[in-house]
Amino acid sequence: MVIAKSWHCAYEIHYHIVFPVKYRKALIRPDIERELLRIADEIHERYEIVFEQIGADRDDIHLLCSAHPKISIGEIVRIYKSITARELFLTFPDLKKELWGGEFWSDGYYAATVGQRNNWETVFRYVKNQGKEQAKTLRCFTQLTLPDLST
Repeated sequence: MVIAKSWHCAYEIHYHIVFPVKYRKALIRPDIERELLRIADEIHERYEIVFEQIGADRDDIHLLCSAHPKISIGEIVRIYKSITARELFLTFPDLKKELWGGEFWSDGYYAATVGQRNNWETVFRYVKNQGKEQAKTLRCFTQLTLPDLST
């Protein structure tokens, strides 16, 4: 991990953010996951949010990201959710049939800061392995219960 530098500050801030698909529907299939990664690259270019790792199960997404301290966690979530939902509905019009409310993501989210000493590497692996069987074997997250954000 590298300390990022701006004109007036140096920072090393990492966030683990999780949010589910609306109604917890299992809609994140491989083609949608690829599109989410492509859109993340565009968001990075425009907003300077660095997505260090993105992982998805069929019904939720995990982001390990970093951004300038002037960008709040809530703003990162708002930017990512709004842009990805709009682009996904344009690219995959069939998704609107599955989500009658016109929203792709649920309203809520989970967010945590990630420290630099071993914690970052553990979260990096955890996010990378979303949707894979080995993700469930990481000891530090087997006790973690995320709130139900499906409404």
